[in-house]
Amino acid sequence: MGDDLGPSLTPLAHSGFSFVDLVEGLHDGQFYALKRILCHEQQDQEEAQREADMHRLFHHPNILRLVAYCLRERGTKHEAWLLLPFFKRGTLWNEIEKLKDKGNFLTEEQIIRLLLGICRGLEAIHAKGYAHRDLKPTNILLGNEGQPVLMDLGSMNQACIHVEGSRQALALQDWAAQRCTISYRAPELFSVQSHCVIDERTDVWSLGCVLYAMMFGEGPYDMVFQKGDSVALAVQNQLSIPQSPRYSSALRQLLTSMMTVDPQQRPHIPLLLSQLEVLQPPARDEHTTHI
Repeated sequence: MGDDLGPSLTPLAHSGFSFVDLVEGLHDGQFYALKRILCHEQQDQEEAQREADMHRLFHHPNILRLVAYCLRERGTKHEAWLLLPFFKRGTLWNEIEKLKDKGNFLTEEQIIRLLLGICRGLEAIHAKGYAHRDLKPTNILLGNEGQPVLMDLGSMNQACIHVEGSRQALALQDWAAQRCTISYRAPELFSVQSHCVIDERTDVWSLGCVLYAMMFGEGPYDMVFQKGDSVALAVQNQLSIPQSPRYSSALRQLLTSMMTVDPQQRPHIPLLLSQLEVLQPPARDEHTTHI
């Protein structure tokens, strides 16, 4: 893969042991995002390989595709390289922030179109028996037409987890603490019960937090976390939604259903999709629907 790329141009992001650089393809002149994961141990290599495998499971317009993958030696260590398409519009969070800086918010029509795309991506993930587990506005890219594309599949795991015993419960809780962003993490992942079923509706809770961020410019628990208060406690109470004339009661009702503390009462994605399709405004000229 390395011979097909030009020199690294711009660091796009980095977190923990991964870095994302903007690179140019030597043969096609296209820009790509190159995600480099530093692998200190065999387990890191296995996790990077797993992330690549997760990408390869899907050929879906709302899930980021993997262009190429390789493992490169760096002295005694290794680096996993995931070559991904580059989206110049950035993430949904960039869009929310840009609007907020001007005192603006996404319109209901824009939100519904975005939600439909995100839900279609999640539906494809759930249909293969997986859950994303780290859905948040910074993990949703926007294509040229404003379509949402789910990225960062490194935290994906089995959708339905049968927890049998306190040891397994604690292990899952620790895993979630490391892999699922705290202010978008579902309540059932903060204190995992020793006999329970955790399913893909953890993603529906996270989706509710994403919807809240689209409506109000920040996630419902972002300030709780920033102030140093307990997110684990905050998520145990039913969320109160700010009054806003910008959005319909139907959209607010949808948000309330996603933010249901009891996961067994939370809707699955297909139900949300059917509700969103009812709310979707009739198709108009294409140029009026871009965000």
